[in-house]
Amino acid sequence: MYNVGYRIVNNPEEAEDVLQEAFISAFRNLQHYRGDSTFGAWLKRIVINKAINYLHKRKAERMPDDDRWDVPEEESENILDSFPFTVEQVRNAIERLPDGYRAVLSLYLLEGYDHAEIGEIMGITESTSKSQFNRAKKKLRDLLEEGKI
Repeated sequence: MYNVGYRIVNNPEEAEDVLQEAFISAFRNLQHYRGDSTFGAWLKRIVINKAINYLHKRKAERMPDDDRWDVPEEESENILDSFPFTVEQVRNAIERLPDGYRAVLSLYLLEGYDHAEIGEIMGITESTSKSQFNRAKKKLRDLLEEGKI
């Protein structure tokens, strides 16, 4: 759960705060756990919501919520065949992404949410989630290339 919070807020102390708030919230609302999903999934959702709220409190940098900012989705390519970066380089580059980009990228790639769910969690449209994800991929690629020199 700490890793989930950390990937979103990108700060160890803030991730600890998020985790503490999430556990307190879960404990206080335990009677509302209906058993529709596993307890771990329920708790993970609380952690994600607390982390997103933390970003909002930090006044996360977000793109305007309209279609003029949409970026077309890129075609997938198999880059793993000749992937020139280490896991550490990728992790460091992800940490350097702006909060909004990092949150969408983490929720989509690492947590497995789709863009509609991310939009609901973060209070943005599905198309904004897709745009931020595409921008995050481009920015990540640029950061990795920049560090390769």
